[in-house]
Amino acid sequence: MPLQAKLIGIAGPVWNQTFTVDTEASLGRDAENTIAIADPQISRRHCKIQRDNQDFVLLDLNSHNGTLVNGARTQRCILQNGDQISVGPCVFVAAIGEVDSTHSLPEEFGPKLRVPSAEVEMDETSALQPSTIAAVRTSRELGALVKIASRINAIRDLESLEWQLLGMIFDLVPADRGAILLLSGIEGEYESVVAWNKMLGPAEPVHVSRTIAQQVIRNHAPVLANKILNGEYSKVTSLAERQVVSVMCVPLMVGERVMGLIYLDSSHPAAGFDDGHLELLSAIAGVAALAIESLRRIETLETENQQLRELADLEHNMIGDSPRMQEVYRAISKVAGTDSSVLISGESGTGKELAARAIHRNSPRADEPFVAINCAALTETLLESELFGYEKGAFTGAVAQKKGLMEAAHDGTVFLDEISEMALGLQAKLLRVLQERELTRVGGTKPIKVNVRLIAASNCDLAVAVAAGKFRQDLFYRIKVITINMPALRQRQEDLPLLADHFRKLYAERCKRQVQGISREAIEALARYSWPGNVRELQNVIERAVVLGSTPMILAEDLPEELLENAPATSGTPCGLGYHESVTRLKKDLILKAVDKAGGNFTEAARLLGLHPNYLHRLIRNLELRPLLEKMEEREAGAMPRPGDQLRTGGAQQ
Repeated sequence: MPLQAKLIGIAGPVWNQTFTVDTEASLGRDAENTIAIADPQISRRHCKIQRDNQDFVLLDLNSHNGTLVNGARTQRCILQNGDQISVGPCVFVAAIGEVDSTHSLPEEFGPKLRVPSAEVEMDETSALQPSTIAAVRTSRELGALVKIASRINAIRDLESLEWQLLGMIFDLVPADRGAILLLSGIEGEYESVVAWNKMLGPAEPVHVSRTIAQQVIRNHAPVLANKILNGEYSKVTSLAERQVVSVMCVPLMVGERVMGLIYLDSSHPAAGFDDGHLELLSAIAGVAALAIESLRRIETLETENQQLRELADLEHNMIGDSPRMQEVYRAISKVAGTDSSVLISGESGTGKELAARAIHRNSPRADEPFVAINCAALTETLLESELFGYEKGAFTGAVAQKKGLMEAAHDGTVFLDEISEMALGLQAKLLRVLQERELTRVGGTKPIKVNVRLIAASNCDLAVAVAAGKFRQDLFYRIKVITINMPALRQRQEDLPLLADHFRKLYAERCKRQVQGISREAIEALARYSWPGNVRELQNVIERAVVLGSTPMILAEDLPEELLENAPATSGTPCGLGYHESVTRLKKDLILKAVDKAGGNFTEAARLLGLHPNYLHRLIRNLELRPLLEKMEEREAGAMPRPGDQLRTGGAQQ
């Protein structure tokens, strides 16, 4: 009997069609192809299958949308029994072997095929009793579970694992659509979504019910629902609009944490889900969750390793993918390989020193010293001796010769932060060092050759300082050969969630706390704030939230009061108070009245206000109400003692 390959259509326009390949067959949109499919997602000559001795080889013909085998894009692949081939909206199962035309396909291909029940003769099924069917199904599903476990543990690419997992689930569960969603660190957001519409193809979108997904994540428990239109989910608009009949969704659990979910639904009334399907999908989810978590950790380590290799061990934490930060990265990559002086401008807290370190670490001077000096932190005399060094006896206390930082940074990089604060006399000496490449120690006469690259930074406009006579014009032009502007945090709001999540992980580890993410309300509050202190202020805010928080998520109430108000204080308004002051005053009045009504009992006052007691105490501290409350207690104690006051104040006299 000759060796043949059969392509059995299981989804898309080729559903329930079988194509035989003896030696070679081509697939594409043109009519001259062996398998011609008129679909715009398929190229004119998309791919072909040809026999090579005892193998059948699939070759992609440089198609526009590619050819997928078991969910992975491929150019050349030796087909195996049961491989799933996706071409545009069409999905085939490959059946390869010696096929007798008088018999059906070999038994090993049976589970791959979804033949409509109308095509099965009654005499083929009448002998199958319910117990026999259950035994066959249990045996097949157990074998499939073992196969899935062995296959997914051999996959080393996360996206490929998710696609293949969906394909294997479709072989076992009568679903029309499926999706695997992996949670990110921000509540309600997903960092990875792989979805497959079995009927229309992998390229078609799959709509996941947010109501059911949130229920599964919240309860850490699966959901199985049939006859949706008549059941408890009948009012879920997304399900009703798409005529979904059955839904099944299970969580992907790692320990006690939900890392994602598997979602399946169907629009065919006759193909519902049962408890057996739910148990099988839950078992698959248990195996898959560990494999996915392992791959995520591997990919994270590989990414970090790649970044370290690319950045040559950069000692910085610049985070952000916004267009403004991309401009900064491009500028750093261009200037790093030169010796030109660089002026980094930007507001305080934007990461100017991190940018300077990045320039140094990517430069030919990377193995030499990087010396950072804050010009605003030292007086003129002290800064001069720190920069240029001094000779023994140059001044009182100079008991020995000392090299300056610029001399110590020979062949390396000197970073002068807040250079605008440098005195004019010292600016002249610095200019000479940059021009002559030599310096003279304080109290010395011998010039010393130095080879340093200068990177300067300022949070004020140096051109304005030059115009005001506070900064030397010649030094200004000498240091601003190349200018890099670090954007303020409000100018790159897209990076705020990344930065907040980075600091959340950093301080959760330092504080030994399990903080799994940031709530949506907290992210919205962070996004509304103007961040005058930029990234440094955000870092402090997240550290405070991690330290003071008491839940697995950073909540809005863990943030400082000024962030929640989202309005700058103003004055001179027609009513005499700005919005912020008015809201603050109203809060103070409400809290004082509630505490007074509760007789000084903060727990009762919190109940009256509808707040958690801890949050009430935090408001009292942030609004500085403690002195007022103490005065209220003193006045009440003088007028009329409360019950129990005698025990506290007069107990010693009894």
